[in-house]
Amino acid sequence: MKSSELREKSVDELKAALGEEQKAQFKLRMQHATGQLNESHKVKETRRNIARLKTVINQKAGE
Repeated sequence: MKSSELREKSVDELKAALGEEQKAQFKLRMQHATGQLNESHKVKETRRNIARLKTVINQKAGE
């Protein structure tokens, strides 16, 4: 997920994507807590995607 791709989307699409990323983050945290997580890099990736989405949403809100 690149920032340039996100800037092309509308705020509603970004908020929907943010919700999906937050659900994915929750699932990954639960897998980690129960010891079922094999790909630990996904946690960091998801956290950064959430931050990227929030940044673009805030930028669009300021316009």
